[in-house]
Amino acid sequence: MEKFKDLIEPKFEMVLNQLEYYDPKKHYIILIGPKTGDFGDYSANVAQMAREAKKSPREIAQEICDKLLPILEAGFIEKVEAAGIGFINFYPGWEYYREELRNIILEADNFGCSTQKESSKKIQVEFVSANPTGPLNVVSARAATVGDVMVNLYNAIGHQADREYYINDVGRQIRLLGASVSSLYMALFDKSEEFPEEGYHGEYIKDLAHEIAKEYGEQFAHLNLEERHQKLSQIALTKMIDIHKSSMEQFRVNFQTWFNESQLRDKNEHLDVLKKLGKEGFTYQHEGAIWFKSQQFGDEKDRVLVTSEGEPTYFLVDIAYHQNKFQRGYQTVYDIWGPDHHGYIPRMKAAIEALGYSAKNFDVHIVQQVNLLRGGEVVKMSKRAGKIIEMQEVIDEVGVDAARFFFIDRTCNSHLDFDIDLAKKQSDENPVYYVQYAHARICSIIRHAEEQGISFDESVDLKYLNEKEEKDLIRELLLYPDVIHRAATLWEPHYLPSYLYGLANTFHHFYHIHRVVTDDIPLSKARLLLCKATQIVFANGLKILGITAPERM
Repeated sequence: MEKFKDLIEPKFEMVLNQLEYYDPKKHYIILIGPKTGDFGDYSANVAQMAREAKKSPREIAQEICDKLLPILEAGFIEKVEAAGIGFINFYPGWEYYREELRNIILEADNFGCSTQKESSKKIQVEFVSANPTGPLNVVSARAATVGDVMVNLYNAIGHQADREYYINDVGRQIRLLGASVSSLYMALFDKSEEFPEEGYHGEYIKDLAHEIAKEYGEQFAHLNLEERHQKLSQIALTKMIDIHKSSMEQFRVNFQTWFNESQLRDKNEHLDVLKKLGKEGFTYQHEGAIWFKSQQFGDEKDRVLVTSEGEPTYFLVDIAYHQNKFQRGYQTVYDIWGPDHHGYIPRMKAAIEALGYSAKNFDVHIVQQVNLLRGGEVVKMSKRAGKIIEMQEVIDEVGVDAARFFFIDRTCNSHLDFDIDLAKKQSDENPVYYVQYAHARICSIIRHAEEQGISFDESVDLKYLNEKEEKDLIRELLLYPDVIHRAATLWEPHYLPSYLYGLANTFHHFYHIHRVVTDDIPLSKARLLLCKATQIVFANGLKILGITAPERM
């Protein structure tokens, strides 16, 4: 609808400047797009000029309308009317709608995408990054959906966005993984080994032990404890990472980079960061530990970088990792973290600033907890992994399409109740089914038209489109580029599934009132083009969501 705004804005400003009581330095009057077309596709509030004009807001609005109407293009503007307390509402005409409808057909797969590259940024979104010591859970699945869709949105509006997964492949948790697997591995050969007190539980640990025993036999049973733990931790780590990669691929998330923490440590990048912060005077020693002056940059307290035992903290390595991101040329870096990580944000922003980067170019989004519901009750336990609910269990039960739609259908910073029963329904009650069915129905209409000898014709005369429901549908289609832009720039990816659901509702309403394929061939071809444009928008939107657009259901 920005094109419509471009049609009226210059002339609207020209009329404003003709008013002796209008002061551009004092009066801030702009065109805005209302939430509903009942009050025009754009409107402006001129009530703020009432005092200087010594007129009522409604009188001012009417005066502006009277000056505007003669200079607006006939056909492209249906009407301009004064309403309410000083509002002016602008309504596009049929010529505008028909022209823009044809543009959707011409742009096809590119409709909704930006071709402007002058403001393009190299963006990285890091998400999921789950410890490779256990299966991915439902929060990981939600983060995966949000991160993947955000990258698609950024690329759609002209940026160069990449996905990245950070693997914590060193440290105590990896040693515990090896020790947990080792205890169960030894039991398979009737050898006793104490299970670690803080070890990992769940069927997946048993599966790892059985797989390793099957592949390698008893060869690790004869090693000393430390060497066996080291060998098994690396084998188990590799297998868990492969499982995570397989799960992401199945979930249609393709990361450009899988970045290992060991890469940083092997190159001593964390120690280089330590030296850099020290050189800038941002560190000090206290009780044998090295501290970062994070309070100086707005954190609530200073943070330890190296413990009194000389061990680098996770925070120090994380600082090095984020410096590495900027060194690779990313101009803006986004992290998606799980629940209960709010407190970690200020210290990381402090570190970013201390390294000389702008904190404005680093942002963190929290993905909140997911409650799985079955029969209206919260599902509390996993079948395989103990307390956590595995991502794989949800995918296996409801499918990738439903999972992705449900995970992205609410703002990510609020808790999500995921109704498993609803996600599995093949009816209008299920939002993803409703949207996909609209796409499939259009494909069916196009096939039926071809069977009747009515082929799609993009050059058809669109003057036959005159009905209110047709205009409502076109208007909804033209909102799509704005939805994509807002979802990306405001980091609100849930706008897109909400829009597609509304579009499906508008299309179904049109379809139930008006037949597409009739004995009136010119009208049928015009409505067929309208359906094709709608199918394009559904396909483009579902592609960004990583959801299939079925042709038959």
